Amino acid sequence: MCNANTSEGFNPRKDVSLPEIHLYGGDVSPKLLSPPSNSTPRRYLAFFSGGLHGPIRPTLLRHWKNHDGDIRVYEYLPKDLDYYSFMLDSKFCLCPSGHEVASPRIVEAIYAECVPVILSKYYVLPFSDVLQWEAFSVQVDVSDIPRLKEILSAISEDEYWKLKEGVKAVRKHFTLNRPAKRFDVFHMILHSIWLRRLNIQLR
Repeated sequence: MCNANTSEGFNPRKDVSLPEIHLYGGDVSPKLLSPPSNSTPRRYLAFFSGGLHGPIRPTLLRHWKNHDGDIRVYEYLPKDLDYYSFMLDSKFCLCPSGHEVASPRIVEAIYAECVPVILSKYYVLPFSDVLQWEAFSVQVDVSDIPRLKEILSAISEDEYWKLKEGVKAVRKHFTLNRPAKRFDVFHMILHSIWLRRLNIQLR
């Protein structure tokens, strides 16, 4: 289930949380296939652009839209600006839930090697049985949205580079291959289903 929301009946013991992947014509945007090297500095501390829906995004936009040059928050990008260029030029990508807890923005951030900042409630993150999300993402409580810059700025350069290396390491687990390859998203989903199958007693 993409909408892995425990407040709406999702049961992590028997249900599988699937990552949302936005495919254009069946493929990931080519802009995300070759992120900049580590030697290329990223200009922005954090970035978000998205529709104003769900309970979390209004708070994010109220506090940060047009508020700070380091944290670039938009409801919708002007036509002369490019969404993926911002991701590729930001250290952290803000990933707030919308109507549903999941968002393709998380996988896009991983592809862009932009450390995901999870802003959500009740969300069971994909593959959390085997992936240590704290090693490649930052989870911020919704109540701390007003303190986003303080929280992200407090992450040292060493900590940031460890998170970024973690993002690079898990990228293969969110990659859709045709045909499938070992450890890619197809096999990760099968593994998640297999783990839950072990928890169900046959009758």
